[in-house]
Amino acid sequence: MKQHAIPAVFMRGGTSKAIMFHERDLPTGREDWTRLFVAAMGSPDPHGRQLNGMGGGVSSLSKVCVLAPSTRADADVDYTFAQVMIKEARVDYRSNCGNMSSAVGPFAVDEGLVHVEGDVATVRIFNTNTNKIIHSTFAVEDGVTRYDGDLVIPGVSGSGSPIRLDFMEPGGATTGALLPSGHVTDHLEVAGFGAIEVSLVDAANAAVFVRARDVGLTGVELPGELEGRLEVLTLLEAIRQAASVRMGIAPDVDSAANITSVPFVCVVSPRAGSSSVSGEMMDAHEVDLVARVISNGQPHRALPLTISLCTAVAARVRGSVVAELLTSGGDGALRLGMPSGVLSVDADVGLENNDWVARAGTFFRTARRLFDGRVWVPGVRTDL
Repeated sequence: MKQHAIPAVFMRGGTSKAIMFHERDLPTGREDWTRLFVAAMGSPDPHGRQLNGMGGGVSSLSKVCVLAPSTRADADVDYTFAQVMIKEARVDYRSNCGNMSSAVGPFAVDEGLVHVEGDVATVRIFNTNTNKIIHSTFAVEDGVTRYDGDLVIPGVSGSGSPIRLDFMEPGGATTGALLPSGHVTDHLEVAGFGAIEVSLVDAANAAVFVRARDVGLTGVELPGELEGRLEVLTLLEAIRQAASVRMGIAPDVDSAANITSVPFVCVVSPRAGSSSVSGEMMDAHEVDLVARVISNGQPHRALPLTISLCTAVAARVRGSVVAELLTSGGDGALRLGMPSGVLSVDADVGLENNDWVARAGTFFRTARRLFDGRVWVPGVRTDL
């Protein structure tokens, strides 16, 4: 089988990694994109390891970002995110990746899509998946990104230069409404389980929030333990599908089963002492809330940044499942205890004309350019 090469850059963004493409180097049809991305990542792989491609066998390492100059007045670049399934020959374009969003600005500068002067750049990013604007602010030197710095983020060894991400008006990124059901809390009927109280919130990405105690968890379980709790994962998937229908993402549960990227499931519990995946102990007073996320059927090793932002927004909505678990005052950045450590994220949320509105969400990440060159793709023409 003949292989074809396509120019690419491989980058880490936050706690994820992705292949970065210029849109100009890709075929014009989205179906051709899907075939190319699946082949490049090594999917489908029934073994779940993606050894025959660039993927790493977990959802956070099976990603693609596509960039192009923007024609919008309020953006410098257009950014499309693609989540490549591991065991299926399928790509999901319905959601954004907050972690990889941190790599988009540096890529745009280093690749000459955006020209900057001085020692600080702000790149205005239009995410085509969610139709939302993100402002990425970071250090530059001699016209290129500075990656060295002192910021340490949970789940990533070493340190890097801080990248500030401001998600502008993040509400309704998936469904068009911050509270898609129109309610702060809902009761979902889950087959084989019964009614369960949740909060359905859509900020940066859609999520269904459920209390850990309501699904038989303490909330501090690590991903490895959750992977062994198949009955809990099955229940959480059923909750996700029911939430998808209630949020208007899918017309029925059968369709929801095939839309795996959204909504995310976020299991929340009150502040508590816990251990990270690296064995580091976190004191209860270091966190405001404990969260665990299921992403594409897998317990996430950290937290997707978009869902961290969504959690911070939900924490500011009085009466939500998230807000009622907080024992702190709720002012300032929310400190989330997650499998890789503590993540701080801030959200500007308020009531306007009796409706909850998310004005912005902010957090800091690091990124690093790992290598560039050409990705060899078997059996897929790239010159279409």
